[in-house]
Amino acid sequence: MAYASDESGRFEIYVRPYPGPGGKWQLSTEGGTEPVWNPSGRELFYRSGNKMMAVDVTTQPPFSAGKPKTLFEGPYVLTPRRFPNYDVSEDGQQFLMLKSNEQSQAPAQINVVLNWFEELKQKVPTGTKQ
Repeated sequence: MAYASDESGRFEIYVRPYPGPGGKWQLSTEGGTEPVWNPSGRELFYRSGNKMMAVDVTTQPPFSAGKPKTLFEGPYVLTPRRFPNYDVSEDGQQFLMLKSNEQSQAPAQINVVLNWFEELKQKVPTGTKQ
């Protein structure tokens, strides 16, 4: 089982056997959230800020984990929750992520049209039959 915990003072990624017994291992080294297993079970993905990270793992006893590596970086939407808001393809090679809308800023100008209904009545008279 992979999960994020702030027991060290910042969120990091941990794994432990489920159901127990067994130890627990910290996989992230510079913070981490939103862990997702590669469907192969031999790699764990997680986010560290704007970075998508991957760690090679061996789950058969004894458990072992490699060094985290950065897969890619980007301004993808971070979730305020502890569960992931991205997914991984069945082959573990593609990611589906939410990207921020760069035009989501408030408009620089707002136009307010007053008495628009009166102008509409003048341009399209009612009661005329053709």
